[in-house]
Amino acid sequence: MRYRNIWQALFMVFFIWTFMQGCARMGSPDGGWYDDTPPYVVNSSPADKATNIKTRKFTINFNEYIKLDDPQSKVIISPPQLETPEIKTIGKRIIGELKDSLKDNTTYTIDFSDAISDNNEGNPMGNYTYSFSTGDHIDTLEVSGYCLTAEDLEPIKGILVGLYENFSDTIIHHEPMMRVSRTNGSGQFTIKGVAPGSYRIYALQDVDGDFVFGQKSEMIGYMRDSIVPTWKPDARPDTIWRDSLHIENIIRQPFTHFLPDDITLLCFQEPQTDRYLIKTERKAPNRIGLFFSYGSDSLPVIRGLNFEADSAFVLEASAKNDTLIYWLADTTLVNQDTLRMELTYLMTDTLGALVSQTDTIEALAKVSYEKRQKEKQKAFEKWQKEQEKKKKRDQPYDSIMPPEFLKFKLSAGGQMDPLQRLTIEMPEPLAECDTSAVHLYCMIDSVWYRVPHEVKQYSARGYEVKANFTPDTEYSLEIDSAAFRGIYGLTSEEFKQGLKVRSEEEFGSLAVEISGVKADSIVVQLLDGSGKVLRQAITDQEQIADFAYLKPGDYYMKAFIDLNGNGIWDTGVYDEDRQPEPVYYHPEMIVCKAKWDNTRQWNLTARPRYEQKPTKLIKQKPDQQKKLKNRNIDRAKNLGIEYVKKQANKNG
Repeated sequence: MRYRNIWQALFMVFFIWTFMQGCARMGSPDGGWYDDTPPYVVNSSPADKATNIKTRKFTINFNEYIKLDDPQSKVIISPPQLETPEIKTIGKRIIGELKDSLKDNTTYTIDFSDAISDNNEGNPMGNYTYSFSTGDHIDTLEVSGYCLTAEDLEPIKGILVGLYENFSDTIIHHEPMMRVSRTNGSGQFTIKGVAPGSYRIYALQDVDGDFVFGQKSEMIGYMRDSIVPTWKPDARPDTIWRDSLHIENIIRQPFTHFLPDDITLLCFQEPQTDRYLIKTERKAPNRIGLFFSYGSDSLPVIRGLNFEADSAFVLEASAKNDTLIYWLADTTLVNQDTLRMELTYLMTDTLGALVSQTDTIEALAKVSYEKRQKEKQKAFEKWQKEQEKKKKRDQPYDSIMPPEFLKFKLSAGGQMDPLQRLTIEMPEPLAECDTSAVHLYCMIDSVWYRVPHEVKQYSARGYEVKANFTPDTEYSLEIDSAAFRGIYGLTSEEFKQGLKVRSEEEFGSLAVEISGVKADSIVVQLLDGSGKVLRQAITDQEQIADFAYLKPGDYYMKAFIDLNGNGIWDTGVYDEDRQPEPVYYHPEMIVCKAKWDNTRQWNLTARPRYEQKPTKLIKQKPDQQKKLKNRNIDRAKNLGIEYVKKQANKNG
C-alpha cells in the first residue's frame, strides 16, 4: 500500500512537470505536420477511359480542394475544339463542358499537364490526362518530340503540334488537325490518344485560333515523311537512396515506351513578301525616308506638288530597296519646311498581286527653317563674344568665322586587325570624291614608302581603302584638303591618321573539318556568348573552313547548308515544299588562344538537332518543374535534433 502511494506521488510530480513544460512553450506552439500529399482523383463522370460516351459534360472529383493553374494555355483537348470549352474548379471537383459536337468513334483526351494542385499548400498533382471515347474502344498510343526554330534551333514554347490522317499537301490550309498538343518551355510535345495508323505531323503557330495555316505570319514546321505510332515494353532505372549520399539500390522500373519519341520539327516563317508603305519621315530637314514592308525592283515615282521633283534627290537605297532615303540635293528645298508630293509605288492587293498605288504625302521638317536660323545665329553670336574676349586679353582671335568642314568617320583608330576593313563613312552623299588625294604609306626600316591602294565606293555614303595590310606594320593614311565635297558644298579638311596593324602573335587560328553532310557550300559561323555572328567562312572542296587572325577568347560555332549559294540563310516556303536551309550547332565552346593553331573535326549530324545548341546560347529556358515541398522531412530532422539535445542535457 505504501509503495502504491509512492508511485502515485511520483506520477503526480511527473504530470505536473510535464504540464508546466507545456505551459512554458505556449508562446510558440508547434504547428504540427505539413500537408505534403498531392491531390488524387477519387472518381469521375463519365469514368476515365469510358467508352460509348454521348455527353459533352464531365466531372472529375478529388480527395481535397484543388485549383487549376492557367487552364487556357496548359489544358489541351484533342480533337481540338473550335469553340472554347468551359472548364472550371468548384471545391473538390473540376467541371467541364465541350462546346463542339462530339465526333463518332473518337477518343477524347483532356490533358491537364501540371496545372492541378491542392488549394492550401500548392502540392502539384503531376501530369494528368482524362480521356473517354465516343466509340467502343480507347486509343492509347502517343507520339512525342521537339519543335525548334529552323534558323537558330531555339526551343519554341506554346506552339501547336498536330496530326493528319489525310496526306494532302493542302489539308492544313482548310481542315483542323485531328489530335493536338502544345510544346513546353523545352520545346517538347506529346500527342496522346492516338489510334494505330499512318500520319503526317505539323507544327503551327496558330495566330487566329482556327487550327489551320491561313497566314504567312504564322510559323509552320512539317515533315514530308509519315510517322507510324508504335509501342514496346521497356524499363528505366529507378534509384533508391539510403540517405542523401548513399544509394541503397537501383531497380528497373517497367513502363510502356511509345514511339516515335524523337520527332524534330524545324519551324519557320515564310518570307513576308506582301509589300506596303510602312511610314514616311523627315527626321532631318535635308532628307526624306520611305520605309516599305518588302522591297521591289521598281522604285517609286515622285511628283512634286509644291516643288520641282526632277533632279531634286540623291537616292540612298538598302540592298532590297525596302528602305529608301531621298537626300534633298537643293538647299532651297532643305530650307522649305513642307514638301508636298505625289508618290506612286507598287503594293500588294488583297489577292496577293502587285498593283500601283498613289498617295499624297506631306513631308514636314521636325525643326522649322526659322528655328534653325535662330540657332545658327545664336552659335555665331556665341563665337563672336568668345573672339571679343580674346581681343580684350590681347590673345590671338579671328575676325571671320572659320568655315564648317565635312566631317567623316574612319572605321579604325590607332590600331587595326590584319583582316579589318578600312572604311570612310561620309555624313552625306558626295558631289565630288578625288581618290587621288587619298594617300597610304607604310614604314619599313624607319623609312616611309607609298603603298598601292584603291578607294572604292560600296554604298551611297561609304568608301573603302583597299590594300594588302601586313601584320606588325605601321601605316599612315593621309587625305589632302578638299578631297571630298558634299552635296551641300562642304569640303573635307586635311586629315592624317597613324595606323598600326597588330602582329600575328596576338592571334590564333581555327580550321574546321566538316563531316556528316556533303554539300557544295557550307557556311560556318563563329559566335560570341550571346549568339552574335562575329565571323563566317565558306568551306572549300575538302569541306574545311578556315578562320585566320582570331582574337583570343571563347567562341561557339554554327553552320548552315547554303543550298542556293547566296551566302545567307534562307527560310522555307510550305506550298513550294521548300524546307529552310539546314542549320547545325557545335555543342561545345571553342577556346582560342594567341599563337595557337586549332583544328576541329565537326560531324554535323553526330547529335540530334534538339541536343546541339549549347545551353548558354539558348534564350528560351525550360519550364520550372513543380515539385512537392517535402517540408515534413526537414521538420522530422529538426524534431530529432531537439530530442537529442534534450537527452544530452538530461544526461549531463
